Amino acid sequence: FFICLPSPVILHSILQLQYNPTTTMAPKSQAGDEANPSASTMKRSDSESSFVSVPEEGPVKDYRDYRVRKSSLIATVNWSHVIGTYLPTLFIVGIGVLVAQIVHQVIMDLSSKVEHKASPGEFDFSIETITAVILGVREIFLSLFKYYIVLPLQSGEGGVLSTHVKTTALVLVVIGVIVTNDKPIYMLAFSTFKAPDSWKVSHAEIIQMMKNQKCFTEDSLKFMSRLLERSGTGQSTAWPPGIVQCLHGKESDRSIEASRKEAETVIFDIVESALKKAKLHPREIDILVINCSLFSPTPSLCAMVISKFGMRQDIQSFNLSGMGCGASLISVGLAKDLLQRRRFRGGKALVVSTEIITPNLYHGNERGFLLQNTLFRCGGAAIVLSNSWSDGRRAWYKLLHTVRVQSNSEEAYNCVYEAQDSDAQRGVRLSKEIVKVAGKCMEKNMTTIGPYVLPLSEQIPVVTTMALRLMLKNFGKLLKSCGQEKLAAKLPNKKHYVPDFKRGVDHFCIHAGGRAVIDGIEKNMKLELFHTEPSRMALMNYGNTSSSSIWYEMEYIQEHQKTNPLKKGHRIMQVAFGSGFKCTSGVWLKL
Repeated sequence: FFICLPSPVILHSILQLQYNPTTTMAPKSQAGDEANPSASTMKRSDSESSFVSVPEEGPVKDYRDYRVRKSSLIATVNWSHVIGTYLPTLFIVGIGVLVAQIVHQVIMDLSSKVEHKASPGEFDFSIETITAVILGVREIFLSLFKYYIVLPLQSGEGGVLSTHVKTTALVLVVIGVIVTNDKPIYMLAFSTFKAPDSWKVSHAEIIQMMKNQKCFTEDSLKFMSRLLERSGTGQSTAWPPGIVQCLHGKESDRSIEASRKEAETVIFDIVESALKKAKLHPREIDILVINCSLFSPTPSLCAMVISKFGMRQDIQSFNLSGMGCGASLISVGLAKDLLQRRRFRGGKALVVSTEIITPNLYHGNERGFLLQNTLFRCGGAAIVLSNSWSDGRRAWYKLLHTVRVQSNSEEAYNCVYEAQDSDAQRGVRLSKEIVKVAGKCMEKNMTTIGPYVLPLSEQIPVVTTMALRLMLKNFGKLLKSCGQEKLAAKLPNKKHYVPDFKRGVDHFCIHAGGRAVIDGIEKNMKLELFHTEPSRMALMNYGNTSSSSIWYEMEYIQEHQKTNPLKKGHRIMQVAFGSGFKCTSGVWLKL
């Protein structure tokens, strides 16, 4: 019964890409005290235009304006995760208490049977007394081992344990069952790909590369030039060397060898960096998930990584393709589900998200396909996850929730579609229906995740508004049935209450699919400038890196943002879209 967002359009016509910037972006800041240490740095790219919109009404707000009392967020806490964070300490203390209670019970039992030599108020630490206590404790543990189900639960004369001992043991068992059923997932580290300078090109160089392909008409070149100017990408974004080499007198290399070389360069770099940050050896990885939408060679990319880093032969590996820009959180969700199956052993998962550009340059002249040539760039991210108790103290983040919504209509299936144009040139076609489809998909996603992240102060108005709308609707039907159509028409039309996600989420990583995508979500969710700053800066510095873009944004929040500094206890929401059509979201807690 929870409705979050209305149906209006959220993506604001991707093909038009109209935007009127007037303010400037906050300057680059140094990593704050609360940010995790990282060897990588985010270089700034000069840009001819600004990438921050001006609020339509009211003054610019500060991040302090959205502080919520902790008591209001009590309903959004996952208490099994809270218990799990302190479980190692609680369990050790509990075992100590249990042993102490058993020893105390033995001493009390022996006190009535053994002859005491000590004076009243004194203790006798003779060999006989110590031996009797040890034998008594040994007898109890042997009885527990033999009758670990029946006798501990019995009462009266047949019972081995006293009531307080059984109570402590029962509490430990209940805690263990709760935590093992829903073990928290920790992020130990993540790393993003930083392309070498030889890969980076300006807008003018991109257009020159398109000219050197000798397949585009003058009209198509002008159209791509306009798209670049309004795309929000900067003047130093990465293209693969197989295509960049056409700027130096060579023909573009779109072969499988060049594609595999790009994949090796990107993936090997981020995997090595992520494992180093997490202080893990490759053989400690139990699960490997790699998503790459448009490049799926044989052997798989997973096999390539396993072979390169010498991972274990019993590793569980999964290669996901065709999932689009929302695949990273799908991979995280898959890794989470697999880790949850390892309840008692715990485990570690490596998730790799990337897109390979080399074989996917469109060589036709249909405008529905040309957007991919101007927006997508090289990039990748590797994320190390764990559900081991011992890793909770050193983790960077804890995963709170992941939600995936998959549209099932025909128009949703065709709105982002890999196909051939009229000249048999392969590319990805964007339908005009993508705006409506994405809006509906995101609405359902936010409806699902809302109750888990929003405080009660935002949830209650949603429920009351919905109840009032239902009452007015039924009352209107009743009036019409009684012939009071005029009176029914005068009933007020109560609008849906759009909850303020800023009250439950501190930072937003909106998929950098383009400036229009960010603008639409910013407007519909009523986000402030500092909320969309990470997305705009990632788009400017790296372009649309497909599924990995949300990790460049999280890196910006973690290491650079001053307008909304990251602190312990903050919650970060990632939102991404993918072909099919799907909307994925995830919420992380800064530890």
